[in-house]
Amino acid sequence: MEKTHAMRVLDARGIAYETKTYDAAGAFHSAEEAAALLGVGAETVYKTLVVLREGVARAKPMLVLAPAGARIELKKLANSIGEKKLRMATRREAEHLTGMETGGISALGLLRPANFDVLIDETARRIETIHISAGVRGVDLVMNVNDFVVATGAQYVREMY
Repeated sequence: MEKTHAMRVLDARGIAYETKTYDAAGAFHSAEEAAALLGVGAETVYKTLVVLREGVARAKPMLVLAPAGARIELKKLANSIGEKKLRMATRREAEHLTGMETGGISALGLLRPANFDVLIDETARRIETIHISAGVRGVDLVMNVNDFVVATGAQYVREMY
C-alpha cells in the first residue's frame, strides 16, 4: 500500500505506528464496524468528526475524536470547551475542509493542521494504543495515544457524550 500523508507525518517525526487494513476496497464503514473488522474493542477505535462553531465568524473547525460507540452530544461538548453553539459539519463541508473522504478523515492527514482544533475524548487516557484513520477509508493506524496527542496538538475534553 502507498503511504498516506498521515503515515508520512508520523515517519517524519519518528513516531512508531502500525498499519491495519480492514477493507482493501475502501468502502465506508462506521467506527463500530471498523472495530469488528479489525477484531478489536470499540473502545480503542476512535472516529473523527468535523464539528463547527456556530455564529463565530472565521472560527477554526474542530476535529473531534471519540470512541467508536460514543454518540457526541453537541451541547455537552460546547459546555466543555466554552462555546455557545456547535453543529456537525455536513458530509460536503467535512470533505471540503479536510480534503479527505468521510470515513477516512484523519487529524494526522491534514495538509494544513494549524487551521483546525483537535479535541480527543478524555477516555483515551485510559488506553495505551489507539486506532485512528490513516487518512483513507479502510485503513487504520495503531499508535500510542500520547504520541497521537503530541503529533496533533490535541486537547483532551472531559464531557462530550
